[in-house]
Amino acid sequence: MKRNGLAHFRFVALSLLSSAALSIGAAAVEPRRVAITIDDLPWVEFNQSTVAEVRKRHLHLVHALSRHDSKAIGFVNEGKLFVDGVVQPSRSRMLKDWLQRGLDLGNHTYSHVGLHATSIEDYEQAILSGETVLRPLMQTHARELQWFRHPFLQAGRDDEVRARLDRFLAEHGYRIAPVTIDNGDWIFARAYVNALNAGDSALALSLRARFIAYIEAKFDYYEQQSKRLFGREIPQVLLLHASALNAAAMDEMLQRLRKRGYVFATLEEVMEDPTYAHDDGYRGGAGISWMHRWAMAEKRPHVFYDGEPEVPSDVMALAGVDSE
Repeated sequence: MKRNGLAHFRFVALSLLSSAALSIGAAAVEPRRVAITIDDLPWVEFNQSTVAEVRKRHLHLVHALSRHDSKAIGFVNEGKLFVDGVVQPSRSRMLKDWLQRGLDLGNHTYSHVGLHATSIEDYEQAILSGETVLRPLMQTHARELQWFRHPFLQAGRDDEVRARLDRFLAEHGYRIAPVTIDNGDWIFARAYVNALNAGDSALALSLRARFIAYIEAKFDYYEQQSKRLFGREIPQVLLLHASALNAAAMDEMLQRLRKRGYVFATLEEVMEDPTYAHDDGYRGGAGISWMHRWAMAEKRPHVFYDGEPEVPSDVMALAGVDSE
């Protein structure tokens, strides 16, 4: 009996120690975090789809985002609400759907103008024109308009323009929404809607599957870039667009991200990480990731940027696009 009692005591003690060690190990591993951001609201493909198709796809998108508690934010080009100078109720309804499902909205300028092809004065006006409907709409839902994203991710072609824009945004209560996981989803989306409009459902399904795999490859790449740049994985910001493709792919994409160990966070939560205060060393016109802008500020060698997944050439051809 004594031997059995001692053995039982040892077993219980070892079990408790093992459980404690597992608990400590689990606590030490923080989940990956990502903010989901969707550009060009209320929709990209108004001219390529019927009103009924847009409505159905839009609802698929917002349902998937809200069902997974994605904490997503959509960036609005307010000019898309208008047809012949009149706000279309069906389009403003799309923005209300976002807010009513607990999703956030931000300003993406009135007409998606690029800062490198626009005077700073006109660009500032495009920002103000992009909030005439949006700001009151958000106020009616007890929400604050506080996020701005540069179209084409063009943040300023020189220090003077950048400093002026930063001051302007701050004066109007805006914070800049960066992107770490940049990608060519807009190219896949063009190919996808072309396939839908041609009645080629098999091609559309194939493009959807390839797109999801491509996004996962982008995550692989930028996770490694984060480790190379900062010695750890930072919270990420994913850029996508309001399109038929993302409406069809979003549910599975968010499931895949959960399987990768990601939890969904707001932009504000992600940007609490100190890496987001890093200097931006880029002044060019291409829409590149902030991860690489930070690397440029540190003057990383050209080889640092190698290996980023590209949109396949056949998808580019299907989209009618020459380059990313």
